[in-house]
Amino acid sequence: MAALTFTEEFTSTVEAKRLFTAMILEGDSLLPRLLPQVVKSIETIEGNGGPGTVKKLTFAEGQHVKHRIDALDKDNLTHSYTAIDGVILLDKFESIAYDIKFEATPGGGCKGTFVSKYFPKPDAEIKEEEIKEGKEKAAALYKVVEDYLVANPQACA
Repeated sequence: MAALTFTEEFTSTVEAKRLFTAMILEGDSLLPRLLPQVVKSIETIEGNGGPGTVKKLTFAEGQHVKHRIDALDKDNLTHSYTAIDGVILLDKFESIAYDIKFEATPGGGCKGTFVSKYFPKPDAEIKEEEIKEGKEKAAALYKVVEDYLVANPQACA
């Protein structure tokens, strides 16, 4: 089965560089602090933070997911990574690749583009609601970070 690709766009009143910094560069420490009921920890288990680095996100209930950073461009505010192990794969996917881009918009906010590519295992039965649920959780996470940045204008500046 071919990869399933989805593109989501969102807008924010938060400046692109601040949102990129919060989500991508400082997310390992910020997310467990903002969402302790969801994210227990994010730790680097291999690498130095650049491409090839593997991170393990442990959820509050004990499940985990491992991500490999594929690309990180701080100047162009882009980040690519691949989920390579863990609960997010639902035993149905070999991997899930993500490409994220933040762009400035007039007025000081930003537009984000989030492309996800799901690579199913052979003969896997894919249910649309399973993918939708994962995308909704990711959108909720972004909203929490956005709300934090709006309430704390000095954070991630």
